[in-house]
Amino acid sequence: MKKILLLSDTHSYIDEKIVKHVQWSDEVWHAGDIGSLIVTDTIKKYKPLQAVYGNIDDNKARLEFKEYNRFVCEGVDVLITHIAGNPKHYNPEVKKILDTNPPKLLICGHSHILRVEFDKKYNMLFLNSGAAGIHGFHKVRTMLRFELASGKIQNLEIIEMDKSLKNESR
Repeated sequence: MKKILLLSDTHSYIDEKIVKHVQWSDEVWHAGDIGSLIVTDTIKKYKPLQAVYGNIDDNKARLEFKEYNRFVCEGVDVLITHIAGNPKHYNPEVKKILDTNPPKLLICGHSHILRVEFDKKYNMLFLNSGAAGIHGFHKVRTMLRFELASGKIQNLEIIEMDKSLKNESR
């Protein structure tokens, strides 16, 4: 069994609230728009990281991370990309992948909108963890955590954090 912390859209921001949840996990997955690599370097000090670059990420991030990251964890076929669309409207590149070889778990970011949905057409779980950073239109910072065991996704939880910095030390 592995405990996974899923986040995206940090936009160069990491704080003690994120780090606390990183410490809970066995692995951290970042679905793009990392911003500064300080974010991923900080995460890697604590736990193994799977990540993709997003549309705001610079050449340094694009050299370190891929646009698509596909792997198997605890028997679950996972595909992470930053911009996937959603179960009713996938982007054309993602749709090609899904039509030929859908994963069991599709993860993306970009929208800053938390979304968890089972896609019956492709028999897979779609996850967008929202945005963990402080930049963007979202009102609440969000992440997801869950466990993978024997090919199953279980114990999925939403983590909500205040977007305000007034009570946080930087």
